[in-house]
Amino acid sequence: MSRTGRRGRRLVRAWDDLRGRSGRRVVDLVRGQVAVARAGAVLAHSTAFGATGRSAARTRMTVVEHEGDAARAELVRALRRVLATPIDREDLFRLSRSIDDVLDHLRDYVRESDLFGPRDLTFAVEPLLAVIDGLDELESAVAKMLDDPGSVTVAVLATRKSCSRVRQLYQARLTELFAGSLEMDTLRERELLSRLDAVGRRLGEAADVLADAMLKRSH
Repeated sequence: MSRTGRRGRRLVRAWDDLRGRSGRRVVDLVRGQVAVARAGAVLAHSTAFGATGRSAARTRMTVVEHEGDAARAELVRALRRVLATPIDREDLFRLSRSIDDVLDHLRDYVRESDLFGPRDLTFAVEPLLAVIDGLDELESAVAKMLDDPGSVTVAVLATRKSCSRVRQLYQARLTELFAGSLEMDTLRERELLSRLDAVGRRLGEAADVLADAMLKRSH
């Protein structure tokens, strides 16, 4: 590209930044990444109550994971081009990485539920519903960064509440398992429960990153 062409592209990006288009583009890309993670959680949930076979879910999760990788890569490319972002670039990178971690643990849960093969996965229904709720609240918080930044904290707190619910369900189910006889299925379920707990913790980290970023922005 010629020097004139490059200068023209920079001017267009600068004009977009001044009109707020770049910030909205970044917000939309983060929301897109959250939406892919939510699709992964919905898929995992569908296996928990038997609507989707475990092998089929594992295959489908590979596609969802690729969609997540593509969404993150597109966000990273955008951050390299835009001049202004709704929150610090470093915080956006951390937020994106935490969302990616949520999807990675969901992928591992689906894969391990197929590999380990416990007889019953209904123990995962409620924790995964809490994860889905938390991702919905996180998406809502991200959407409000530009138009209603004062309400982001409320949505973030709702995300944290969902994460706490995942932890509570994890602990309650472990208590039940330890009170019974030790069987192979007990160990399998414990491993899958630990994976779901990790999903909740990564989602909590994403919420914390966004909350910290908004606090810095307000100062």
